[in-house]
Amino acid sequence: MRVIAGEYKGRRLQVPSWEGLRPTSDKLRETLFNVLAPSIGGARVLDGYAGTGAVGIEALSRGAAHVTFVDHDRRAQALIAENVAHCRIPSGCVIIRPSFDRLGTFDIVLLDPPYDLRPEAVLTMAAPLVSTNGRGGLLVLEHARRQPAPAAAATLTRARQIVSGDSELSFYSVTAG
Repeated sequence: MRVIAGEYKGRRLQVPSWEGLRPTSDKLRETLFNVLAPSIGGARVLDGYAGTGAVGIEALSRGAAHVTFVDHDRRAQALIAENVAHCRIPSGCVIIRPSFDRLGTFDIVLLDPPYDLRPEAVLTMAAPLVSTNGRGGLLVLEHARRQPAPAAAATLTRARQIVSGDSELSFYSVTAG
């Protein structure tokens, strides 16, 4: 696994030495960031269910102003810290344990929960984290293709879907209200 583009391009990232963590593939990350390219520069990003930190590190590499990495597993938190240090990222990120309460809002919320979690529940929990400021707000949910994400949940409406192998990326924006 490596950083695909930007300031940290080509840096190899450590992968988990334990079972149960499913890192986002290089191919799927490249697809994701090709879509996000116009909005990533200067963005405040949440990498939820961060695992290895690869998605958030890619965001920082491509110009995000700040990334908050969230993962409940202390081994994953240590792995993210190791990957951030290996890339020599001097600032602009923080690694925390959930909960998602009291985190504020983000321009881009990237979520890669375990595939056995129901997409509707994840979206409902994360909806308040999506910014409604002038930049707009975007939530991207990676989920199993076999477990479709809803067209809408809480204050979010799906705008786009991209299928890649067994995975799917569903892009949501805040519903105008």
